[in-house]
Amino acid sequence: MKFQRAIKRIFDFIIALAALIILSPLFLAVAILIKIDSEGPVFFRQLRIGKDAKPFKIWKFRSMVENAQNIGLGVEITDDDYRITRVGHFIRRFGIDEFPQVIDVLLGRMSLVGPRPALPHQVEKYTAFEKRRLEVEPGMTNINMLKGWNILPWKKRIEWDIWYINNWSLLLDFKILFLTPFIVLLGRGQYGENGKVEDYK
Repeated sequence: MKFQRAIKRIFDFIIALAALIILSPLFLAVAILIKIDSEGPVFFRQLRIGKDAKPFKIWKFRSMVENAQNIGLGVEITDDDYRITRVGHFIRRFGIDEFPQVIDVLLGRMSLVGPRPALPHQVEKYTAFEKRRLEVEPGMTNINMLKGWNILPWKKRIEWDIWYINNWSLLLDFKILFLTPFIVLLGRGQYGENGKVEDYK
């Protein structure tokens, strides 16, 4: 298992580095569009909790108005949220806002596949069982993408995250990575059944 974990880290690093190089023209284009479209920084940095409960600031392209977390629904987001910018709607729809997280993967804070990184206030509510999500590096994509994405209730998402940890293999990671682009393109499950990405309850 330790050998497979080492292979996973090497694979993460190589793919993340290649993605950063190959996608650099896209990164530049998106950065320019964000600056033209609305006031504020290109990147959105937010405190998340990683492996072993270590905090880190995640990298994302800003898809909402500046200081959006203190406006309206806060950390909850709807598919027609007025805080989402014009460019933001596009990059969120195709998951482009998440691409800068390859930087976190390169730095070893995240993996390509793993439970999505939680917010501090969410982790504060975790039970002992739910804290098992913190045993591995959080991922850019995860098992829940294959099981319903944000349509799944929070408790079910966590159950699947623990299942992933218990049943992890390189083959499972490859399966999730292969299927994720198709799921994102279809857009099924990006928002919950009520059109909202809800916060942890």
